Amino acid sequence: MDANAPIQIFLVDDQSMIRAGIRSMLSKNPRFQVSGSSGDPRAAIEAIGKEFPDVILLDISMPGLSGIDAISQIRKIHPRAHIVMLTHHEGETFVEQALQAGADGYLSKDSDPAELALAIESVSAGRLYLSPKVAGVLFSRARGGPNPVALGTSRLQSLTPREREVFQLLALGKSNKEVAKVLGLSLGTAKKHRENLQAKLACGSAAELALLAIKEGMLSA
Repeated sequence: MDANAPIQIFLVDDQSMIRAGIRSMLSKNPRFQVSGSSGDPRAAIEAIGKEFPDVILLDISMPGLSGIDAISQIRKIHPRAHIVMLTHHEGETFVEQALQAGADGYLSKDSDPAELALAIESVSAGRLYLSPKVAGVLFSRARGGPNPVALGTSRLQSLTPREREVFQLLALGKSNKEVAKVLGLSLGTAKKHRENLQAKLACGSAAELALLAIKEGMLSA
């Protein structure tokens, strides 16, 4: 990348007001240029494969496909992308899963605008960036401190990426038929995924799946 060229940024967040706010904020910095944005993670992945932005700001909790599961798909089509998770989730399990999946940075949406700029500049230069809050959580664990989120997220850690996609759709109240249509599956396969999920997560109904998704921060109450 030309050192004098603005850093091309792509926003992926299902909340349009969040995207508009971030776009407005970044537009005030001549070092940055928002080349695109999307509230649909699957559409975003397709667009990223055409635009090849320098930095991708990626939310975690989005309907149909979580940001964490989107990382590997982005890496396949744009291996050189720098990915920063920009989310409300600050628990260590989310951070660890994102970093293991290939994220280059992790930032809270509550962070100061100057910190977002610093994170973008850092990952663009090839450095890992963790917000102080997030780094503090990981440091506490390394020192043997409390691990408040591990028990709450242990069930979800056993899910495959496909199962997590199905889980989110079912938690949103989608029927087996709707899940099959969204994910391009046969109705029988969608039903089987539902049965496996309910067994793995010990949830006997869609309502219980929704409650678990809210508890785990994958859906808003």
